[in-house]
Amino acid sequence: MTKKLQHVFALSEKGAKDLVKAVIWCFVCNLSLMLPVGAVLFTAQHLLDAMETGGSPMEGFWIYTGFALAVLVLLFVLHWFQYASLYLATYKESASRRVSLAETLRRLPLSFFGNRDLSDLTSTMIADCSSLDQMFSHYVPQLFASVFSTLVIGVAMFVCDWRMALAILWVVPAAVLLTAGSRKIQDSFGTKNILNKRAVADCIQEGLETIRDIKACSRQDAYMEKLEKKLAAMEKGSIRSELATGVFVCSAQAFLRLGLATTILTGGALLAAGKLSFLYFLGFLFAAARLYDPLGLVLQNIAATFNAKLQIERMRSILEQPVQKGTEEFTPKNYDITFDHVSFAYREGDGVLEDVSFTAKQGEVTALIGPSGGGKSTACKLAARFWDVTGGKVLLGGTDVSTVDPETLLRSYSMVFQDVVLFRDTVMENIRLGRRGASDEEVIAAARAARCDEFIRELPRGYQTMIGENGSTLSGGERQRISIARALLKDAPVILLDEATASLDVENESAVQEALSRLLAGKTVLVIAHRMRTVEAADKIVVLSEGRVTEQGTPSELMKQSGLFRHMVELQRQSAGWKLK
Repeated sequence: MTKKLQHVFALSEKGAKDLVKAVIWCFVCNLSLMLPVGAVLFTAQHLLDAMETGGSPMEGFWIYTGFALAVLVLLFVLHWFQYASLYLATYKESASRRVSLAETLRRLPLSFFGNRDLSDLTSTMIADCSSLDQMFSHYVPQLFASVFSTLVIGVAMFVCDWRMALAILWVVPAAVLLTAGSRKIQDSFGTKNILNKRAVADCIQEGLETIRDIKACSRQDAYMEKLEKKLAAMEKGSIRSELATGVFVCSAQAFLRLGLATTILTGGALLAAGKLSFLYFLGFLFAAARLYDPLGLVLQNIAATFNAKLQIERMRSILEQPVQKGTEEFTPKNYDITFDHVSFAYREGDGVLEDVSFTAKQGEVTALIGPSGGGKSTACKLAARFWDVTGGKVLLGGTDVSTVDPETLLRSYSMVFQDVVLFRDTVMENIRLGRRGASDEEVIAAARAARCDEFIRELPRGYQTMIGENGSTLSGGERQRISIARALLKDAPVILLDEATASLDVENESAVQEALSRLLAGKTVLVIAHRMRTVEAADKIVVLSEGRVTEQGTPSELMKQSGLFRHMVELQRQSAGWKLK
């Protein structure tokens, strides 16, 4: 049963066990609500007996008072354990759920993120998780417990008097069927509501990310008009979704209350005919009142569970994604990177690389060049197993990288990509990310090698300056140099450089290249560059065009051929003389 609950509700093993405990405590608490009914009937019976025998009604007063207090204490204790099993356990499972999602996302290939937008994942991590917190603290345990307690109490009622039991319970299956029968309608409106909310989140995120372009192009009014339309659609969808749920649930709850009318009519008729005692009649009335309250919650919880199911499915779609796995013991004989007839496509039928073969040897600089969209950056990321190839193999030191755990593999890589990622932290900690535990002196040495030290010391607090989200307080060139310093600090045997000097001016580019040349000796270097003078000293050139290797060799060898490399060199020499007129 635990496995079934884990799958249905996307729970951890402990969360599934805690859910069972919560259901049990809710069930016990629902049954305990009948204790006050028993106490009232017991006291009423005593008073009636006293009146019939002429005894004092106060006789045994303290006994009944103590019994009532004992009932109150028992209810308090039971509801305390119910609270702990519901809320405390739910919050622990909530933390576990978020960690599990984060761990799964950490181990997924980047191809997964290419097919999902960021706002949707953010919504799953935040909004969906919050909804499930409420679901497991308020809905699901009470739903199962109410069903079980109603069955037990119903059986007890039939044992006492089947006619009164039937008068009370006949409305229950009808009300439940009315709510359950609306599932498809509620699912339809709930799905549309989620899509509308996602569209709003996408639009807001797009606006935040492109605010400079929106203002530069005077598109504020057009953007706000688009956002207002999406907000209006979300508001309308939310109202329809709530209305669809409310109509069926309120109708079912109203129908449920008909049971009180039939209970009174049936009981009155039996009482008048002398077939039912007054105390039994009173007891059934009290029991019906206590029974319909949790049943009303059942109807609400069924509808809430329908809505939460959509969020569970979104979460399960992440948790059940195949993660990248592999051995954690990796000792390659060398650090040569070999592409062996590699093919790759982000989506089926949309190939990026086709039958790519080349070797980047240790101790050499191998440059990937070619037109934009030729697959250079993709090849670089395949080398680090950011994605898994769809055909062929990528080898590091003779070992297929797809057999190595990604985190273990990446210990051998330092990388600087065209899109620099920095964190909202100090300059010191952003560089230290390259090697945990590096001393301040080692961080500063790497910064000097990357020509960062001079501008860092001019910042308000030097290396302890907070640089904002993704380094928003720095220029593009400064951000890229910090990224280079981070890679130099890691000092890994394999270096991946994707347009690493693209944001640098000529002076700083030359200085950083000089530093890289000194510090990358003996390593496997795979560099991507569009400026031919950046790779003119490379040991090997691999030309990628339309996802295929069209040429490879030393720069001098390729210049002797009338191929794409020579054509690109000549075009850039011509463009070097271009000037404004």
